[in-house]
Amino acid sequence: MKIVSIAISKHKGTPKKQVKTAELIEDHGLDQDAHAGDWHRQVSFLAAESIETARQQGLDVSFGDFAENIATTGIDWKSLPVGTRVAIGASAVVEVTQIGKTCHNKCAIYYKAGDCIMPKEGVFARVCRGGAISCGDPVVVYKIGDQRKSHKGQ
Repeated sequence: MKIVSIAISKHKGTPKKQVKTAELIEDHGLDQDAHAGDWHRQVSFLAAESIETARQQGLDVSFGDFAENIATTGIDWKSLPVGTRVAIGASAVVEVTQIGKTCHNKCAIYYKAGDCIMPKEGVFARVCRGGAISCGDPVVVYKIGDQRKSHKGQ
């Protein structure tokens, strides 16, 4: 289980640009990302396998195109309960706060990709402990959470 892509954007609802390294800031999110802030969706995650499946279905997409911050291999993010804690890199820790989301209208991602998998497969988290992260860093699921706290679909 490792990071294969880190991506940030200056504006919400737009594809993100890949970066090799980034800083997760406690109670904020990824430094210089539009989704960072004082709320429960500070960082977004998506399985690289989900992006590959979208490609196999004919979508012309790459990492960052679904506005995910971090893409990983080896983790089925949508199966993790809300409250699950995940260690990222040498020191960062996030807590899953939401599985999926409601899209109220079609954004630039939908029009670029032709579909969006974030509403069903994207996972959102808050940063419990910050730290530097890089592509290739390990990701470890270490505490399974409690489904009753879900913000699902918001």
